[in-house]
Amino acid sequence: MSRDKAAYDYDLVVIGGGSGGLAGAFRAAAHGARVALLEPGEFGGTCVNVGCVPKKAMWLAAELAQRIDTASRLGFGLPPPKLDWREFIVHRQRYIAGIHDSYRKRLDAAGIVHLPCYGHFLDAHTVETHQGLRITAAHALIATGGAPKRPDIPGAELGLISDDFFNLCDAPERVAIIGGGYIAVELGGVLQALGSKVELFVRGPRLLDSFDHELTDELAENLRQHGVHCHFAHPLASVQQMGEQRVLHACNGQVSEPFDSVIFATGRTPNSRQLRLENIGVTVDGEGFVVVDEFQDTSVANVHAVGDVSSRLALTPVAIAAARRLMDRLFGGKPEARLDYDDIATVVFAHPPLGMVGLTETEARERHGDTGVKTYSARFRPMLHALADSPQRSLFKLVCVGEEERVIGIHLLGEGADEMLQGFAVALKKGIVKRDLDDTMAIHPTSAEEVVLMR
Repeated sequence: MSRDKAAYDYDLVVIGGGSGGLAGAFRAAAHGARVALLEPGEFGGTCVNVGCVPKKAMWLAAELAQRIDTASRLGFGLPPPKLDWREFIVHRQRYIAGIHDSYRKRLDAAGIVHLPCYGHFLDAHTVETHQGLRITAAHALIATGGAPKRPDIPGAELGLISDDFFNLCDAPERVAIIGGGYIAVELGGVLQALGSKVELFVRGPRLLDSFDHELTDELAENLRQHGVHCHFAHPLASVQQMGEQRVLHACNGQVSEPFDSVIFATGRTPNSRQLRLENIGVTVDGEGFVVVDEFQDTSVANVHAVGDVSSRLALTPVAIAAARRLMDRLFGGKPEARLDYDDIATVVFAHPPLGMVGLTETEARERHGDTGVKTYSARFRPMLHALADSPQRSLFKLVCVGEEERVIGIHLLGEGADEMLQGFAVALKKGIVKRDLDDTMAIHPTSAEEVVLMR
């Protein structure tokens, strides 16, 4: 540092009050740091307001609708489920408001100064707010997150982005979703379960390309059985208005049937431009993501970044964990503290959920060679679906390496996969081998037992 600590207004200024920024602010304050937090909107960022929290709420509504439909085929005299979206949104937003309130109380209790504005850098230690206030800090944490992006095609303004989904007050009758990643798959499953006719238009050959292909192919089949039609290798050229509806023109000349709504789930862009990082020499990549090392440091020594604005994995728990370890290093006397980015578990809240931790089979073979890798799998129909004569299947898969068959990948597709994976992720992180699973007594009858029964 070029100046003594007392020469700065704060020890830390955090730009952005999302999950990563709040986690960093709280941990730094717990270590005794003087902290200012700049956030002009609601606390919680994408995750709490237009991401994982409201999305999971909508997923739960969709899951209930599917359960009611299943129950009607098992002897329960129930009419077809119909969600009153407006009433459900009241409950959803009440839950989110509770999160906002808890953040405000924690900020006050921690003595963190909240400034309801964004800011930009004048130099490495000085941030100017949009109101013209200049504040100085020994360290700065960039945690401004990201935003959905529209494709650069004619008619893109005719479609919704993922943020707009949470403003819907009913399920559109026919929906086209552009994309094949987390957001496209999750929103498609929710809308289908709540009454929409859904089609996914995917640029590549499959869904969720970073997941194990055997499971994503099975997921695509499950979606098809639910009535979601996936168009693969289908890059979009334009969107055209047709009366009150919209039609899609593909690059190969194909024209779609009319849709009531088009939703773009075509990636996200970092909120970095307004920071004026060029003033201080912080390196960004070609898309504007702030480049950080394994310690969350940027190219400027006292400026750090976490979360979706950074070049690291864009998951809420990752942003939180990375921010906490960063503050332990800066203010908590742990000079080597950093997040281990290996073997991070993740779940797609599809219908059914898809989860993974560790390497896919393809990644394992690329890293260890074909001869060193062995896989085990179990494809089965869960009891509830067997009772209801539903075609939905689950698929679980293990990826192992070496003579001891160390488990380096666990992949779960099926009901309950989202809740099962956490415990198995701990086991993988601790270095279990296949024999450890073989020696574990199964809990019967459950889907989870299939993980320890694979042979």
